[in-house]
Amino acid sequence: MAHDHHDHDHDHEQDPPADIALRVKALESLLVEKGLVDGAALDAIVDHYEHKVGPRNGARVVARAWTDPAYRARLLDDATAAIAELDFTGRQGEHMIAVENGPDVHNLVVCTLCSCYPWPVLGLPPVWYKSAPYRSRAVIDPRGVLAEFGTALPEETEVRVWDSTAEVRYLVIPERPVGTDDLDEAALAALVTRNGMIGTTRL
Repeated sequence: MAHDHHDHDHDHEQDPPADIALRVKALESLLVEKGLVDGAALDAIVDHYEHKVGPRNGARVVARAWTDPAYRARLLDDATAAIAELDFTGRQGEHMIAVENGPDVHNLVVCTLCSCYPWPVLGLPPVWYKSAPYRSRAVIDPRGVLAEFGTALPEETEVRVWDSTAEVRYLVIPERPVGTDDLDEAALAALVTRNGMIGTTRL
């Protein structure tokens, strides 16, 4: 069975195709013109999630889980409440579930229906996360998708794919890198990447 080839470069963000960008801009202009959307408010929302949130909030959650066993337990038991403890709440993050990577299990997050994504902890979703090839192939051939991100897993490692929905969004807690025992929470957070929290890469 043939599958779409996922051939774009995952290491760099890509701008959407020009025609789509123009359609979005035209729609935005129409909504602003009709008074249905405040252009300045829209810009402020995008700026907030793109620059002020980014993946830094999620990185702090992961670093806290690595350094505080009690917090890790709360995160795995009720991620929504544990994340709210750090004041990271908001739309697209109402109900969160944390899943933990380890030597025997690797977790990968996808949204097959659209592109549901935990904005309060990861910021805006990357272009590839919303693409049809990723959304279909992550379920059909997760090891193949991981390999394209440079993530080669041992055969004995189980790959679990989690499908985000409008009701539930997932955050992957990556394995803590070896040799980081002496690092404080801030230094550990700097090691955590967005892709690591989606599960496409290991740290």
